[in-house]
Amino acid sequence: MIKSQVRACIERCVAAGCKQGYWPNEAAGAYTVEVPKREGQGDFSTNFALVSAGKIKAKPREIAAHLAELLKAEPMFARVEIAGPGFINLFLYKSVWATVLAPIYQQDKQFGSSNAGSGRRVMVEFVSANPTGPLSVGHGRNAVLGDAIARVLDAAGYAVHREYYFNDAGRQMRVLGESTRARCMELLGLPVEFPEDGYQGDYILDIARNLVTEQGAALADAPLEVFTAYARESIFVDIKATLARIGIHFDSYFNERTLYEEGLIDQVVDDLRAKGLVYEQEGATWFKSTQFGQEQDRVIIKSSGEPTYRLPDIAYHREKFLRGFDWMVNVFGSDHIATVPDVLAGVRGLGLDADRITVVLYQFVTLLRGGKQVKMSTRKATFVTVDELVDEVGSDAMRFFFLMRKPDSLIEFDLDLAKKQSQENPVYYVQYAHARLCSIERQAQEQGVASASPDQAELPALLLEPEEMALLKSMAAYPELVAGAARDLAPHRLVFYLMELAGQFHSYYNKHKVLGDDTSLSQARLLLVGGLKRVLRNGLELIGLAAPERM
Repeated sequence: MIKSQVRACIERCVAAGCKQGYWPNEAAGAYTVEVPKREGQGDFSTNFALVSAGKIKAKPREIAAHLAELLKAEPMFARVEIAGPGFINLFLYKSVWATVLAPIYQQDKQFGSSNAGSGRRVMVEFVSANPTGPLSVGHGRNAVLGDAIARVLDAAGYAVHREYYFNDAGRQMRVLGESTRARCMELLGLPVEFPEDGYQGDYILDIARNLVTEQGAALADAPLEVFTAYARESIFVDIKATLARIGIHFDSYFNERTLYEEGLIDQVVDDLRAKGLVYEQEGATWFKSTQFGQEQDRVIIKSSGEPTYRLPDIAYHREKFLRGFDWMVNVFGSDHIATVPDVLAGVRGLGLDADRITVVLYQFVTLLRGGKQVKMSTRKATFVTVDELVDEVGSDAMRFFFLMRKPDSLIEFDLDLAKKQSQENPVYYVQYAHARLCSIERQAQEQGVASASPDQAELPALLLEPEEMALLKSMAAYPELVAGAARDLAPHRLVFYLMELAGQFHSYYNKHKVLGDDTSLSQARLLLVGGLKRVLRNGLELIGLAAPERM
């Protein structure tokens, strides 16, 4: 927004300097335009002189002096200063910042969206929880993080495809079937020994009850697949219902079984073998992953003939490439940290560009109630489900708390805090800012204060208080923030931004009266209120939260 205008000014002056012989064309390298970290160093700063001096063997401060002189003629800048070895600090006229209001009103719900991604096709694979039980809070963090990543990528102009990898093959499915069969036999009054490593949750008993109701005594002689298939489908119906409840949808589901049924796993082994990257040892099949930077080779087929988890994952990623995605984003729990390099090595072994795959690893969640940890164990079913968490704190609080930390940071989810209807609760604090802005607009209507247009330059120009400048600068930064969050797969930045913006507004509101005796100033401040309301709403909705008008 404002930053792009500043960069355009600099580029214009760089071109002018080139014409005047101050520097050659090649001097304009990859210089930056940044917001200085320290107060008093301007609204923006550029390192053009330092970057170009290195390229053309000139003195940075001499280049800076020429560029500064050209920049002083630009109407945006109240002051231009040279600092340090050749940085140029730029101070904007206060009235420039108010110009951000017009595009906010004009673009409305599209403010913050861009074409930064240029339509690149991106697949975001997330959740991908095994269909062996309800979604736990760990899966919930995956779901919220993956959904937020997909949302910011979409807002930044990428063509986003959301996929759930349905892991419905392998040992865990056999254990699920055995657990369900054991519960069915118990209900039928038949002798049975429950699997030592079986799934013990009440949900297995519920599934068994439904199955017995449908098929009765005929189950006594039924093959294991009957129990596995019924449990798998029942659990996945519940998983999809949970995700729908928190506003998460997928464009496709990919079943692991298809990799076996269509011979895609054998195809991977054959292709790696043809490249001399597979060998047999001690009855197992090994992949020469050491040729791709790994410390040791990896078993991809056990001596029992069963593939290890790496092999179907490699086959699945090849299918992603074959579907033509430019960028593949995987959201995994930190327990995958050791397997990711193996899969990427397999992708490289197949001759594919593994750099097109980005893995976001997130840490797990600790729930706190009364300051004490809530214990969780999926196998023993003493875990807290996403549904239970939503029942207790609501979808908005869950989403916000899950995004309040970087993915690689552990989350201590304070259930008591998440339920508080006070400004101690960060999600309440942000949503209340939006509700308060809506309330001010209602008060203005009740008092008969006429609305104005942000195009009336004389009104926004009245916004001169330091707090107003801070709010305008924050709003101007929003589009670049969204584009950066998409580029870096960092949706947590939006939460930080919303908390800061809400804090700036609350402080401003406590210090300055929006509706007062000065009609023009009241109208100007109402324009500011309307702009803030739109930016807060857009930010909240972008991460899947409501923007309430009353609280």
